[in-house]
Amino acid sequence: MTEDLQDRRAFVVVDPQPDFFEGGALPVTGATRTVERIAQYLLAHGDDYSMKIVTQDWHLDPGDHWSNDPNFVTSWPVHCAAGTSGAQIHSSLANQSWDVVIRKGLHEGAYSGFDGVSEQGSTLADELTNAGVRSLVVVGFATDHCVRATALDARNLGFEVTVMLDLCAGVAPETTQAAISEMTDAGITTVSSEAL
Repeated sequence: MTEDLQDRRAFVVVDPQPDFFEGGALPVTGATRTVERIAQYLLAHGDDYSMKIVTQDWHLDPGDHWSNDPNFVTSWPVHCAAGTSGAQIHSSLANQSWDVVIRKGLHEGAYSGFDGVSEQGSTLADELTNAGVRSLVVVGFATDHCVRATALDARNLGFEVTVMLDLCAGVAPETTQAAISEMTDAGITTVSSEAL
């Protein structure tokens, strides 16, 4: 793809992992259908982006982020344990060629992709800056948690951010709507994938 430096943008898929899908340890309603839409979108439009990035929860010993009696606000059931099948990238996206894979939360709860590092130890901010990326499209799971945190951090770092709401799924309607309002108030564009 031929592009001007100022047109460089990244497509970031947040935490498309089986533990967040129906039947997983921490399921998000509608996740399976949503990841299929993400895969279809990438098939049709993946070449429109300078970088394709995926993040993964990758917990080894995340402290009180895991709990046998979770409050589902700051503590959660055991999920996305490093190296397990529930922590892998969902099979719908298995054929994607990712420019960067960011893993987060090895020894703590980590919601934002900007809290993680690549296999080479670089942060998401490092990778984007080094590639000259100025804008991000963020999709994935869950709208009201890790998508929200990743999008807000990106905006706070000065990136232009768009969240495609139909390529995201949230945990609960109330917290999802609150997250959308917070993102919009922060200057993040929220749209349908069809609008782009």
